[in-house]
Amino acid sequence: MSPVAIPPWNAHGVLPPRNPGLPTDPTDFSPYSVTLGNLVSGLATSAERINILWGFLDFRRALHGAGFTQGFQWVDGSFTEDVEVIEGRSPRDIDVITFVYLPDMAIVQQVVNACPSLLDPRVTKTHFHVDAYFVTLDGVQLNFLVEQTTYWYGLLSHRRDDRWKGYLRIELTPNEDSSARTTLMGMRPAGVHP
Repeated sequence: MSPVAIPPWNAHGVLPPRNPGLPTDPTDFSPYSVTLGNLVSGLATSAERINILWGFLDFRRALHGAGFTQGFQWVDGSFTEDVEVIEGRSPRDIDVITFVYLPDMAIVQQVVNACPSLLDPRVTKTHFHVDAYFVTLDGVQLNFLVEQTTYWYGLLSHRRDDRWKGYLRIELTPNEDSSARTTLMGMRPAGVHP
């Protein structure tokens, strides 16, 4: 899918689930396929958000270092909402579902042994500000993949108040990570990571 711009928040302070002007256009529909650069330039609007994005980029760096480079990520949560207006607070983390093709299983086992926290959402939330979950794309039964996709779609496409909302899709490949770091560095207020 070709990347699109992140749509502006709607009147409810969320990404629209689809473009109401083009309801059948598959490129203008949630999950919106965006670049990592668009995510950084579009949602790094406060010191708290910049800090969360640093954690997300560090999380991606750790994934890439472990050999997880093929797949995509769904990005959601209060980070993709105007939560500062809706709830009067900053986002606390970024929700990320990584759909990944596994590297060589020996490498995966080394990663799990050396850094089990990379795959533990409780730890990634504390260390990277990422509420992280994984869905493998290879070697799985089609029924399981459909069930997982349906589960995550249903969860991510609604707020806790059951209001529909959109979310984002980013490629997992490390192609844009370096330029996203450079962009984020230029936006960094004093006292914000790194």
